[in-house]
Amino acid sequence: MSMTPSDAAAASLAKPTLDAKAAVPLCVDLDGTLTAGDTSWEAFLLLAKNRPLDLLRVPGWLSKGRGYLKDQIFQRVMPDAAHFPYRLDLLEMLRAMKSDGVRLVLATGSDRRMAAAVADHLGIFDEYIASDGVTNMTRGHKLAELERRFGPRGFDYAGNSSQDIVLWKGARCSYVVAASASVLKKAQAVCKPERIFGYPQTGWRAGLRAMRPHQWVKNLLIFVPLLLAHQLHDLTRIRAVLYAFWSFSACASAIYLINDLLDIESDRRHSQKRSRPFAAGTLGIPAGIVLSLGLLVCALAIGAVDSRAFLRDLVLYLLVTTAYSFWLKRLLLVDVIILAALYTLRIIAGADAALVELTMWLLAFSMFLFVSIAFAKRYAELIEIEGAGEVDVKGRAYRVTDLRIIESVGPASGYLAVMVFCNYLDSASSNVGRLYPHPHLLWLVAPVILYWITRIWFIARRGELDQDPIVFAIRDNRSYFCGLLAALIVLAASWSRALPFLGL
Repeated sequence: MSMTPSDAAAASLAKPTLDAKAAVPLCVDLDGTLTAGDTSWEAFLLLAKNRPLDLLRVPGWLSKGRGYLKDQIFQRVMPDAAHFPYRLDLLEMLRAMKSDGVRLVLATGSDRRMAAAVADHLGIFDEYIASDGVTNMTRGHKLAELERRFGPRGFDYAGNSSQDIVLWKGARCSYVVAASASVLKKAQAVCKPERIFGYPQTGWRAGLRAMRPHQWVKNLLIFVPLLLAHQLHDLTRIRAVLYAFWSFSACASAIYLINDLLDIESDRRHSQKRSRPFAAGTLGIPAGIVLSLGLLVCALAIGAVDSRAFLRDLVLYLLVTTAYSFWLKRLLLVDVIILAALYTLRIIAGADAALVELTMWLLAFSMFLFVSIAFAKRYAELIEIEGAGEVDVKGRAYRVTDLRIIESVGPASGYLAVMVFCNYLDSASSNVGRLYPHPHLLWLVAPVILYWITRIWFIARRGELDQDPIVFAIRDNRSYFCGLLAALIVLAASWSRALPFLGL
């Protein structure tokens, strides 16, 4: 088929235009743009988790420049590029542009090792530009390198933050990704965006979610000694226990933040935990560190209002939970005992805040009960892992083959808690007769506890337990019914005029 002169002229004009467009590379930033996270900060957290003693060397590395600091960190640790929270719509556009012949360049301030890992994983970039141990490839350094390679305004650029303003100013056209309103306004002023990728700005909502306020229900254990001592009429004690509750809640949230920061990689591999703010990249790592430190200061300040004994309990809780986050949770059985001890420590702290006597019966009951609950948590994790065809829990010392042991030891520990409770009711050394006009009614609490513990394990075996039995309980109507029934029985046993028509 012959081509007319007009067709030939049109083709000769169209082809150079297409080639010229494809010849202009698109340079894509990594942190905050291609991925919602920050790879350099994640590497720093990996260093803190896996090689904590190397943190002492960080000031010396930083004195030689940020490029050198990144080089030293990435020599020792490497985040997993396969599980980063990539911007899927941006990736879709990049793949389409790649198929159209556009040259794609990964231009990042992260270390060259990280850039290579991301480029290898995605398989769409023709080359990468990154920090090399001498030059920190951000802002002016990145612009100078891009202009050296491609010439002034010889590239397009995709970025997300105020640091990218200078890059957009030097680019032919810009792509703005997940930018704040102020950054977007500045970007539009220096270079009209070719495309804007908008994402919801989570802000304080992500921070609140990372604090896990629903977990504060565990700190209600602080009120148990006050309730069992029948001191609800004492406003001074109530106020002290309220201070203790808020202090423990702030401290617990700070530890949750630290734990999630250290578990970013393992959370991303988990079907549910991958949506946590740090793992999903909806809350920045620096913001999380500042929020955690602020909560710790608040916790200690509030705790100082109570007794010295309570402040000692709070500091002990902080130290043990920190050790748990960094180390103890990876030790077989030790992690379960520590979790049970932390629940029991809340009860001890409540007694010290309220200045009431604490019995060994209550402590023994607490330890056995919460060992059972902690085992149920591990059991639920293993059931999920087994269903996924894996053999062990990442970051834990448990394997699917341990299920049979855990399902024997876990319920047995819960039943031992019930036995302790029954021995308390029958013991001549306990003060149950002095505190309760109708102590024999308390025997009705035992079957309620037996029912609840056994049901938790049935649900865990069926794979329906929400990882944490306490979190499951606050969403479970039958758990609420059991709690209400037990409370009514205790109230009836405490009331001197209860059920007179039965002669009790």
